[in-house]
Amino acid sequence: MIPYIRPETLEFLEQLRVNNSRDWFQANKSRYEACVRGPALDLIASFAPRLASFAPRFRADAKKVGGSLMRPYRDTRFSHDKTPIKTNVGIQFRHDLGKDVHAPGYYLHIEPGQCLLGVGCWRPDSPSLAAIREAIDRSPIRWLAARDDGEFCSRFSLSGTSLVRPPKGYDKDHPQLEDLKRKDFIGVMPLADEQVMGEGLLDLMEEAYEGADPFMRFLCQAMKVPF
Repeated sequence: MIPYIRPETLEFLEQLRVNNSRDWFQANKSRYEACVRGPALDLIASFAPRLASFAPRFRADAKKVGGSLMRPYRDTRFSHDKTPIKTNVGIQFRHDLGKDVHAPGYYLHIEPGQCLLGVGCWRPDSPSLAAIREAIDRSPIRWLAARDDGEFCSRFSLSGTSLVRPPKGYDKDHPQLEDLKRKDFIGVMPLADEQVMGEGLLDLMEEAYEGADPFMRFLCQAMKVPF
């Protein structure tokens, strides 16, 4: 089987990093379609039946716009970095009730030297974040079982940003304080470029995502969405 992500995909992203302008991107749009967007959409379409087998409420949507493939243009309005184009491929298989990247989901990040798989909720909105914290406070044993599950921990490590102080309503001596301070509830699994370009990428994704079942189930139940 031919790998979905090939050397020319990463080569394009590396060249884009050096030549990050709208003019260069437009001049190389056909290469982007052939080397980046096309293979990414093929990967999403091929992964859809696998995802449906273990996480049927999550979607692998192979659309150019509005699907699992994240748009290439950066939102620079509130960023010090004004480069206009993302130098990575972001693919999110989000919950079917989610409307954006902040919904619970499974993630694949393709960037030369910085590839990874992700699971969980990145910057959940305020009500969702409050619900997750309440679930941790209310059911600490269930949270610890999900967070420390052996299969999950063998691949993923928790990442993201945290508050400096305890969130409002929680004591500084709370036994789960460090988790309650989290603003992101995401697990990250680094990948080598060779793994992303390998023939077994879909198998690797399926095995890793399915192994994160307890973590994802806890987050979905906390947010009162079906898993």
